[in-house]
Amino acid sequence: MDRRLIPANEHVAADFLRGQVEAPAFSKGEPRRIGVPFADLCRSPAGARDRQLLLGDAVTVYEFRDRWAFVRADKDGYVGYLPENTLGAWEAPTHWVAVPGSHAYASADFKATDRVSLVFGCSVRIVGETKKFRETADGLHIPKPHLWPIGKRFADPATVAQLHFGVPYLWGGNTTRGIDCSGLVQAACLACGIECPSDSDLQEALGTALPPDADLQRGDLLFWQGHVAICIDGDTLIHANVHHMAVAYEPIEQAIRRIEAQGDGPVTARRRL
Repeated sequence: MDRRLIPANEHVAADFLRGQVEAPAFSKGEPRRIGVPFADLCRSPAGARDRQLLLGDAVTVYEFRDRWAFVRADKDGYVGYLPENTLGAWEAPTHWVAVPGSHAYASADFKATDRVSLVFGCSVRIVGETKKFRETADGLHIPKPHLWPIGKRFADPATVAQLHFGVPYLWGGNTTRGIDCSGLVQAACLACGIECPSDSDLQEALGTALPPDADLQRGDLLFWQGHVAICIDGDTLIHANVHHMAVAYEPIEQAIRRIEAQGDGPVTARRRL
């Protein structure tokens, strides 16, 4: 019963948990989407950030209380609390931001006022277009080259990770404004249409296990206790890490020695997606 994945609190539980948990009330939940560029998913109301959700991400809301919403994220089942004002209406997105960042403008003109800054992975509903811009349902204009149709995905998780090079490290972060090791892996996988949980301990179930002496290749994942990295090739990895306080490249053998020397132990798993 992992609290990160069980939509139940002291007031309510998801209806599908009947018979599995005790709760004062059960709810089928209300479908909503994130309505801001990104929002912290907190462990408790006004509590610590566990993860972040992006504009357009679908959630199921089980409770509104004191301006907080108790939700479950559709993309990975993660549970937590969001400020109520970060939620928008349920509208199926048509496009997503497939570059490190973009802006939504007041009109279809690059000199127009930029109203919203967007991050990689945000999704929007497009209702119209001009020569160089696409228009959202709320009248904002986003440059066409920055948007891909919702069904178009990257082919290589390592390429997506490389788009995040230099992004500052942020515990629980999931965006190109700040990201942690498991957030980087999840962003890379989801952008390629690969289902992926939020935290590194859960990500150790991805793909297939590799023996310790296997030759590593692009896209392989290396795990330590509480940490994960993506291989760029057989010699180099990329990861969001505290040592660099950023998403950085590092020689694989150097990273293995450094991480063990700093007291975080040896590699615990090698997985191939």
